[in-house]
Amino acid sequence: MKQRSPVFKLFAYIFLGLFALMNLVPIFWMIINSFKSEQEYAADPFSLPTGFHISNYVKAWDIANMDTYFINSFLITFISLIVTVFLGALAAFFLSRFEFKLRGLTYGLFLLGMLVPIHATLIPIFLIMQKLSLIDTYFSLILPYTAFHLSLTVFILEGFMRGFPKDMEESGIMDGAGIFRIFWSIILPLTRPAMATVVILNFIYNWNEYLFALVLITTNSLKTLPLGLANFVGLETANYTLQMAALTIAFIPIVVFYLLLQKQLVTGMTAGAVKG
Repeated sequence: MKQRSPVFKLFAYIFLGLFALMNLVPIFWMIINSFKSEQEYAADPFSLPTGFHISNYVKAWDIANMDTYFINSFLITFISLIVTVFLGALAAFFLSRFEFKLRGLTYGLFLLGMLVPIHATLIPIFLIMQKLSLIDTYFSLILPYTAFHLSLTVFILEGFMRGFPKDMEESGIMDGAGIFRIFWSIILPLTRPAMATVVILNFIYNWNEYLFALVLITTNSLKTLPLGLANFVGLETANYTLQMAALTIAFIPIVVFYLLLQKQLVTGMTAGAVKG
């Protein structure tokens, strides 16, 4: 493979560094301002805080009713995540390890699902949920979140699983293992890098999704965190430090979740993209 020149590497690192800086500076600015008093922020939004006003977080949590929104977001996000990854892994296992007549068509339909603009289906989904009497329930979000992320999940996991040698399954069959046992005990543990990738991607989307939640959920006690934050910002338009604190609270779970799985992210994305 042709070696890259030192000049090319230098420009690549500079570009990536600038790109990272462009993304990190707004986050850093948000966190810094979340610890300021309102007077400090009004005097200079770009200075460091003279003291750390933890009370901003306490007030934001109480005023925004974030405990309810957090619980709703966690339930909807994790249920959708578990169902999507489990069904996607099963579908990817059969598509990658078995040959059957409609395999190409089935896989093509999953890939086609990646091309459909998700929010273009908002009105049909609203009408379907209305017919099923699922409006204002957790299922009105869990079902669309699961359906729309199956395509990407299958695409990444199928490409990863296709690279495994067939000898593993043959050994399992010789030891008396059934198909589900082979999937659960042999294939699934080896798919951890790709699994980490789809888990992170699904978690981030489900946690941040706003439009479906806005249309399908109207009861305050069932609203998710993005809806709660939007309402809070509308109520506290003059108090920017409380807004920054609330946004920081919502941002923390994404960072923690990503840091737990980030070691597997690049490996899983690369393998899912080039195999198959």
